Amino acid sequence: MIRVVIADDQPLVRLGLRVLIETEDDLDLVGEAENGRAAVEIVRATRPEVVLLDIRMPVLDGLAALRMMVSDPQLAGTRFVMVTTFEVDEYVFEALRGGASGFVLKDTEPADLLRAIRVVAAGESLLSPTVTRLVIETFARRPVVRAPDLSGLTGREREVMSLVGQGMSNDEIAAQLVISPATARTHVSRVMVKLAARDRAQLAVLANQAGLV
Repeated sequence: MIRVVIADDQPLVRLGLRVLIETEDDLDLVGEAENGRAAVEIVRATRPEVVLLDIRMPVLDGLAALRMMVSDPQLAGTRFVMVTTFEVDEYVFEALRGGASGFVLKDTEPADLLRAIRVVAAGESLLSPTVTRLVIETFARRPVVRAPDLSGLTGREREVMSLVGQGMSNDEIAAQLVISPATARTHVSRVMVKLAARDRAQLAVLANQAGLV
């Protein structure tokens, strides 16, 4: 069972998410919050697998709440999906740098939102397909203040990291490098551990900051 918390200041949005989640046998809605401060309290109390977190909320916005929760060692097993109205939002980049596993749009199809919850709960990252490449390209154009240290990576691991930075899935990486999906998954996991990346989204950011893309 995947436990989920939703945080959004719009009652109708929360209602829609609640109804959607409660119809699924493998999802369990364990809390709702109407602002970032309440979200932090509820998430700390319930320790869900996935949090759907609105970016713009009163009292404490979603980005500030995200930073507080990601830095809490007791929430190491919790993954965060930012919910936004806009496909390209400056806050999206900050959210990915801050440890979000991805983001979805508020007008996303119900089936896609449910898939996002399950994908993120499984440890993968998720960006809306229409903006994945644009997010990556935007990072690539930005000046890097401090590039990550890749000295501990093997040549193959750098290759894999570069492909993650291009938005490729494990299956796509496997096809590109002519290896099995399981091997690709192992390489990705090892790179994440070596660079202390929370998930694939953060690894993609690091790849761009390191100039691998």
